[in-house]
Amino acid sequence: MASIDEAGPIRTTRPRSRLRGGLVTVGTVLALLAAMGLTVLGLGAADNAVASYDASSWLWSAARSELARVNGVTARVDTRMEVGGARRHPMQVVQTDRMLVLRDLHTGQISALDLATLQITATTPTTPGLGVSVALHEDAAFVVDAVQGVVRQLDPRTLAPVGDPVQYPPGITGGTFDGAGRLWIAVPAEGTVSAITAAVLPSESAERTQVSPKQVETHDVAEPSHELVVSALDDGVAVLDRTAGTLVTVVAGAVRRTALAQTLTGPGTLPARTSGPVVPVTVVGQRQVHAITDDGAVRSFVVPGEGDRLSPAVAWSGRFYCADEAAGVVYAFDSAGQLVDTIRGRWRGPLELEVRENYLFINAPEASTARVVNDRHEVREVDKYANDVLGGDPPAEPPPPPPPPKKPEVRKPGAPRNVTAAAGDAQARVSWRPAASNGAEIIRYVVEGAGQRLEVGANQRSVEVKELTNGETYRFSVHAVNAKGAGPARNSNPVTPTADVPDAPASVTAEARPDGTVVVSWPEANGQGNAIARYAVTATSAGTNAPAGEATGTELTIKAGELEYGTQYAFTVVAVNDKGAASEASPVSNTVVPFTVPGAPVELRASTVADQPGTVAVQWSPAEANGRPVSGYVVLVGDRRSEVTDTGTTVTGLGDGQNVTVRVRAVNEAGEGAEATATARTVAPPRVAVTGSSATATEATVSFTVDAGGGKATCTLSRSGEPAKSGPCSSITMTGLTPGTSYTFTVTATNAAGSGKDTQAQTTQALYGIATCVNGSEPEQRTYCNKDVDGRNGNEIFSVPRQDNDRQVGWAKPGTRLQTHCKIRGEEVYAYVYNDHKKSTWWVRVDYSGRNYIPWAWLNLEGGDNINVLPTC
Repeated sequence: MASIDEAGPIRTTRPRSRLRGGLVTVGTVLALLAAMGLTVLGLGAADNAVASYDASSWLWSAARSELARVNGVTARVDTRMEVGGARRHPMQVVQTDRMLVLRDLHTGQISALDLATLQITATTPTTPGLGVSVALHEDAAFVVDAVQGVVRQLDPRTLAPVGDPVQYPPGITGGTFDGAGRLWIAVPAEGTVSAITAAVLPSESAERTQVSPKQVETHDVAEPSHELVVSALDDGVAVLDRTAGTLVTVVAGAVRRTALAQTLTGPGTLPARTSGPVVPVTVVGQRQVHAITDDGAVRSFVVPGEGDRLSPAVAWSGRFYCADEAAGVVYAFDSAGQLVDTIRGRWRGPLELEVRENYLFINAPEASTARVVNDRHEVREVDKYANDVLGGDPPAEPPPPPPPPKKPEVRKPGAPRNVTAAAGDAQARVSWRPAASNGAEIIRYVVEGAGQRLEVGANQRSVEVKELTNGETYRFSVHAVNAKGAGPARNSNPVTPTADVPDAPASVTAEARPDGTVVVSWPEANGQGNAIARYAVTATSAGTNAPAGEATGTELTIKAGELEYGTQYAFTVVAVNDKGAASEASPVSNTVVPFTVPGAPVELRASTVADQPGTVAVQWSPAEANGRPVSGYVVLVGDRRSEVTDTGTTVTGLGDGQNVTVRVRAVNEAGEGAEATATARTVAPPRVAVTGSSATATEATVSFTVDAGGGKATCTLSRSGEPAKSGPCSSITMTGLTPGTSYTFTVTATNAAGSGKDTQAQTTQALYGIATCVNGSEPEQRTYCNKDVDGRNGNEIFSVPRQDNDRQVGWAKPGTRLQTHCKIRGEEVYAYVYNDHKKSTWWVRVDYSGRNYIPWAWLNLEGGDNINVLPTC
């Protein structure tokens, strides 16, 4: 992906040429896309090359690092576009009929794409990780920095700032447009929600004026420091006060509150956008959905299954759709809360549900398929890697997700840890470390003291208690509340408010280090005549403010794992003097994203490559990135080391029939992470063991077993001087053998690593013939075969292959069974009616008074009377 100057966006000029023909072949477009790291993989006809305004949505595929435009009407992909350098990256995609804006959560880069021309118009950097989001409505784009509390409008064509930003306290949440084009922002620190309208964009020809977005309305929706979740409505906003259990809706300026404290059994959540008048509140930990109508009625239902990986339920056309990411399914409920459909796919990982253009689009970024649901709730599958657009075959579907872990025993929460209080001027700041949740997510914390009772959001963990009397000593208690009730309280240190408070540190700097720690530093504060005893540091992320630790000096190192990797944080510092008096909070620091080496690759599998010697195949699922993109993987087998960027490889040159241990480590900016191991065996030469044999007079069958050594074996049976015969690797029959002959057979099994052999001796059975002479029906024929007479008669045996009276050695009574040995050409003999008019010059050597000859005309060979099975004498 193109490098971006930190000073501002890169803008690409774009001529107003239109695309023609079937596939995208316009050189200008491809050059621009390539420059931005994007490649068009395929398009339909020309009318699809321009933006399809009707029922289309762009869906992200992390496994392929590409976008697919899905037509809701046909449930087919008409365009695919590769995004360079974003494989396996989470991606935020916002879109209108004309523009598409992407934000790569791993790199922070924002890219703008004009859908009318399929041209990238600009890119701009942001801080990587969770904490910054983008919003788009018609020709208005916003970047919401929730950590710093900054909302800035951008020109979606150029990504250049428009006017001045709107500034809030750090730790805001929300940032989605409602149907009327207002951007809604909640401020947990103040307990408010406000709407922003966009400035009108100047035309490209007009002189640019400093018109700025405006904050047009603000509403009190909660007490300060309550935890808030926002869902934009068709004309307004819904705000869930997770701490108090209240849903507040603001519609056309009218504010309505619905008390849910008795309904919600845990912290609830909302979808970013709600279509229609009913707002679904999902309690993930309890797998419950509570649907609140516009008149305040509540209808509740339970989502099947187990685990806590539910996405917020989405309202669509009179139904509610709730995704279970652990099970890889989406459940559909009717307006009464009855389960009416279960949409299954080979999905794992995130499931994204978005209502757009009168369709519900269900996307699994890690899978090759999506679903489209129309307003009649008909579900159709989408092949995001369809071969009728360019791009090749899809990757293998991921394995089915593992079953969810067993639900832990649920108890009341434990006591908060490290409850501390610091005095200010007629106020005190109380902060604490989290309480043990004991199996049920904490809903709120309750701070009591000085005759006050304050409820604080589960992720806030600090509050300012005001209206205190300077000089009077106070002590505060804090306890946590979950679905089981209130846990034990823990008391703070005593504090005495005073007007003699120190100054706040003038600035704060934060640095994320590769070992997972974050170092927060600041200049020494002015104690205003008193010594500074300690500094209290608060971490702010999107929608949360929580204590990060304390230090006696001007630097705090936050331990690895204390902050969530990949999430943006900023920090404020409060100075506390030796009298226990605390300053105001410092200015907010720069934003950092904690990171460390990646986690171990998961589901590592090593297997034999059956058709290659000395080779094993290795596959795995992506490692946890831990705050920085995984740039590749190191694969170690013995002293062999290779580096790959994909989640699979083959390792060659390992020798045959060897057990090998494969170790795989993911790599990111911090270095190599923990390794995963698996074992496999390379293909070994086959081993053959003959288990038996049998024979008839002219064929032999050899039975055997084959250990293919992990490969694919082919098998043959051979005898000296003759071509080998192929057959199944269990038994092979050799035909065309000589009766009564001893043979040595060799069985050979061959695979990629070599061959294995075994031998077997087997003698064919002797071949017998029946001396045959049957009297005829005429009078002179009726006694012809009864006995030997002078002159010619049937079944006469000679020492030579001709009817020579002087060489006759006897006569075989009809029906006599004679063992044969070979055949020889001699005098032609015609058996006439006495043996079915058989005539031949072949004579057969038989056991009769030694080894002598009988005409084949008088000898019928067993097994079909085939003279060719006998060897020539």
